[in-house]
Amino acid sequence: MHVVIAPDSFKGTLTAAEAAERIAAGWLSVRPRDTVALRPMADGGEGTLDAFAAVPGSERVPVTVVDAVGRPRESSWLRLPDGVGVVELADACGIVGLDPLDARGAHTTGFGMAVRAALEVGVSRLLLAIGGSASTDCGAGLLVALGARLLDENGRELTSPGNSALARVASVDLSGMLTPPAGGAVVLSDVTNPLLDPRGAAAVFGPQKGGAGIVDELELNVGRFADLLGGDPEAHGAGAAGGAGFALQRWGARTASGARAVAEAVGLVEALVGADLVITGEGRFDSQSAGGKVVSVVRELAGDERVALVAGRIDAAVDGLADAVSLWKLAGERALTDPGYVAEEAGRALASRFSPRVR
Repeated sequence: MHVVIAPDSFKGTLTAAEAAERIAAGWLSVRPRDTVALRPMADGGEGTLDAFAAVPGSERVPVTVVDAVGRPRESSWLRLPDGVGVVELADACGIVGLDPLDARGAHTTGFGMAVRAALEVGVSRLLLAIGGSASTDCGAGLLVALGARLLDENGRELTSPGNSALARVASVDLSGMLTPPAGGAVVLSDVTNPLLDPRGAAAVFGPQKGGAGIVDELELNVGRFADLLGGDPEAHGAGAAGGAGFALQRWGARTASGARAVAEAVGLVEALVGADLVITGEGRFDSQSAGGKVVSVVRELAGDERVALVAGRIDAAVDGLADAVSLWKLAGERALTDPGYVAEEAGRALASRFSPRVR
């Protein structure tokens, strides 16, 4: 059999590359004569830099930024061989590892600092992965890092613009901002939500960032800042990353599917040619998995190929899939304490159930 393994990361337990490697090891322990192609994936969130790093000739460029609450942090961006820069918000100032969460104070300044670093060395184009954010600052922090000035009613500049600070912004000066590179900037995101209202940044994603009890406050501040900034709050993806999608669109970036961009970069479509089985996966397969995330994009690109799923937990129907394995059902708590081993077990389980297609 020819098998393609293309999972997303299992957040907090396995990177996409680790998940692919361990599933492959399990599969080959049962079917050692099969050929296995690994294509670790991402959708614009955590792990996107790692996925693009698989492109031959890519180079990580270290940069010192601040995390979502202003603490110094060592991050990096990626320079591709054609001069394109890839910057990941989750790596610069994401939610993973932030404890406690700070719904009012968290901001995207660190992401903007990494974007600025890439611009200052002259990248030809920018790919901006904005999933995994910790803030609902409507992108104010990243705009400040790029040279915007946020002024209160007394003309004083606000330099640490979390959501609560948005209530004090009286005017926005964008005249000193860096501009996108000549080849443009593309936002990589799996989120299609608008900025405001029941499907917006605060209502849908605010509770995940520590704002469960203050959604109305978050929404009010975001709406007020959006009015000052200008732009289209109803635009596709404006609500991504707590409104960072809106700010980047206002800056001049366009929004595209993160998973599809990664798939193109890692050569997934080419790897799928002639495949007997495609194994994809993620940490939790749920109702949101169909909305442009890795699993849904892999299924679409695989077409008539057989697709199997490995997920930490499965909380939605798996209709149309050839098979599905939940690491939690397979091994309980060990799925968290020893996820690599359990991912191998999942690979072994799938390998024992499949045979080559009749062509």
